[in-house]
Amino acid sequence: MPRQTHRRGRSTCVSLTADLAVLCGILYVWHTGIQWEYLPRKLGFGSGMTCWRRLRDWNEAGVWQRLHEVLLAELNAALRLDWSRCVVDSSHVRAPKRGQHTGPSPVDRGRAGSKHHLITDGHGTPLAVLLTGGNRNDLTQLIPLLDAIPPVRGQVGRPRRKPDSLFADRGYDHAIYRDQVRARGIVPAIARRGTRHGTGLGTYRWVVERTFAWLHGFRRLRIRWERRADIHEAFLRLACCLITQRQLSSLC
Repeated sequence: MPRQTHRRGRSTCVSLTADLAVLCGILYVWHTGIQWEYLPRKLGFGSGMTCWRRLRDWNEAGVWQRLHEVLLAELNAALRLDWSRCVVDSSHVRAPKRGQHTGPSPVDRGRAGSKHHLITDGHGTPLAVLLTGGNRNDLTQLIPLLDAIPPVRGQVGRPRRKPDSLFADRGYDHAIYRDQVRARGIVPAIARRGTRHGTGLGTYRWVVERTFAWLHGFRRLRIRWERRADIHEAFLRLACCLITQRQLSSLC
């Protein structure tokens, strides 16, 4: 009789169950802001360091970015992405442990902080997010944000990654950057320095402020506790995925 051979390693079912438990642990830390070492193992999440390592590895593999692109494609297929305009803004968060991409925050008495730079479509759906030190000028991230918009599929023809116009506040008012935006075939609608409030641009820009409120509704993003920038960026990308998924769920 032929000898029976046994496959080594975990079965696919066991592996998926373990990955799901780790993902639940990551989401628990992300929602509650709890420290990794205090993650309650009795809930079946596994150890905090296991969840931390898996978050790091999945981020390095581009899992969150690909997931975000898939969700954006589904929204685009449902005609729920507003390409007529995009909106950019930034928000400060404190970074008590310092680390990569931190700096003295001009709005927090020089304490160490970071900035979340965000670009959304006209409905407030996040298209891209970047992390920098708290002392970086918003202007420096305007073009990188535009370039960070992924190619979004879902429609017949070439994937789209360029909106028709760009809305921003006075912090982005600079002639050179206006020209760079125009060179990309995008119409800049940026508030001018020295003009009074009430120009009407806030009618369109409020959506990015609402998206920031959604982002910082996750406690792990209100204060940056991670020294490593890639871990905090992973949380940011995960938040963009969930916000985009919520926009998709609202269609049902």
